[in-house]
Amino acid sequence: QVQLVESGGGLVQPGGSLRLACAASGRTSRSYAMGWFRQAPGKEREFVAVISATGGSTYYTDSVKGRFTFSRDNAKNTVYLQMNSLKPEDTAVYYCAARGTTGGMVFMTAHDYTYWGQGTQVTVSS
Repeated sequence: QVQLVESGGGLVQPGGSLRLACAASGRTSRSYAMGWFRQAPGKEREFVAVISATGGSTYYTDSVKGRFTFSRDNAKNTVYLQMNSLKPEDTAVYYCAARGTTGGMVFMTAHDYTYWGQGTQVTVSS
């Protein structure tokens, strides 16, 4: 079992920045691909970004490319999502997810992930 805890959400003005963190505990000796998803009110959960277990591969949904950066610190069992140039349409609950794997495999659909955090609210508004 792996437990995931997100932090770093909040209220920010358009154009501002936030850094989300997701700390893993439990069976962290295994390698995991990590994903970020988000869900806005009345909408389905959508893929935001993924990073491979090694950290060598990252992929982003088109709407956040060039603005968001996904990184990981395996020594701290923590991943980070740096979000810059935030827009009102980025407002959502952001969820961290983990899937046991090796190497450079990545996953971009929610059903591929085994473990989920509780989510952290990001609100972009003036």
